[in-house]
Amino acid sequence: MNDRLNLLTDYPFQRLTDLLGGPATPESVVMSIGEPQHAPPALVARILADKAGLWGKYPPANGSPDFRQAVAQWLTRRFKLPEGMVDAERMVLPVAGTREALYLIAQTVVNPVEGGEKPLVLLPNPFYQVYVGAAIMAGAEPVFVPGAAGPASQPDFSTLPEEILARTQLAYLCSPANPQGSVADLELLKRTVSLARKYGFVLAMDECYSEIWDKVEPAGALEACAALGGSVDNVLVFHSLSKRSSAPGLRSGFVAGDPKVMAAFGRVRSYGGAATPLPIVAVAAALWRDETHVEENRALYRTKMDMAERLLGGRPGFARPQGGFFLWLDVGDGENAAVELWRQAKIRVLPGKYLARDGVGDRYVRIALVHDLEQTEQALTRIKEIL
Repeated sequence: MNDRLNLLTDYPFQRLTDLLGGPATPESVVMSIGEPQHAPPALVARILADKAGLWGKYPPANGSPDFRQAVAQWLTRRFKLPEGMVDAERMVLPVAGTREALYLIAQTVVNPVEGGEKPLVLLPNPFYQVYVGAAIMAGAEPVFVPGAAGPASQPDFSTLPEEILARTQLAYLCSPANPQGSVADLELLKRTVSLARKYGFVLAMDECYSEIWDKVEPAGALEACAALGGSVDNVLVFHSLSKRSSAPGLRSGFVAGDPKVMAAFGRVRSYGGAATPLPIVAVAAALWRDETHVEENRALYRTKMDMAERLLGGRPGFARPQGGFFLWLDVGDGENAAVELWRQAKIRVLPGKYLARDGVGDRYVRIALVHDLEQTEQALTRIKEIL
């Protein structure tokens, strides 16, 4: 076995199962997993049926020209980029959701030196668990960087010492963040992009929650690149239809950015990546071109955030997130709160310490507001009563 496996902790949901003494039951309300429950757009089923003949073809690793063009057009429109900044043929690849790609990018760009110091991978603290596994399995040492203004904020990698930055080969940043919902503003993104170029590391920008925002549309890393002159050197952005389009079962997303890194990434994925089936590629292209369903989806999440603020806003530790669909709730002791909610109400939430290191998340639970309005209100009411 690969010895690096011994450096991995159990995945958060296995840790939760162990904490609660077993898996979810039919009567459970599972608010521990960020699995969207809103109905996917009707066009998904229609296009899959129309393109059924394509199941008989091996899909190209780079999808279809129509898919790549749809993604390039969406990025240009959404992040107000100059026409032509996104080269659809050299800068876009479909992936099996962002999770697969976020893992494989570390295997692409991390280059351990035999007998020397381990390369470093920067990641936010708290964090999405895949970042840690990707760094460790690539032979790097993860560096956990807490939020600049506390556990509910974004990290600022520019505050790190020179000796850390000089050894860094990859940095992960997520905006809106999982689990806190904090957003990196354009100035922070510009600063981080400039830092990646100065020290020669790749910035892997996880933007899979970019379309679920509350009051202000979040900026993106390519928007920062445009503001810095238009170069996309050292920058990759990762997007998915799972959250944006309530279609997690499609396992469809994309990576876009620096053509040199994308060429290397495409080579790695030709060996170990999962090519997206052509019927799904066709659905994905249509979804990236449609904004109506995204606006409806966003409105539903905003309604649930209104509900959460009405029910929980008066308690200490509540903060309305800027984006995403998680509540990052300060409850004093996250594990104890998770046990009590399960014991008293069969509600499953995730302790924050399973998503963080060095005590950063110990006081928190992550609550996913992914269910329908009625079930969400019932669950939040019980959470208010118990906590």
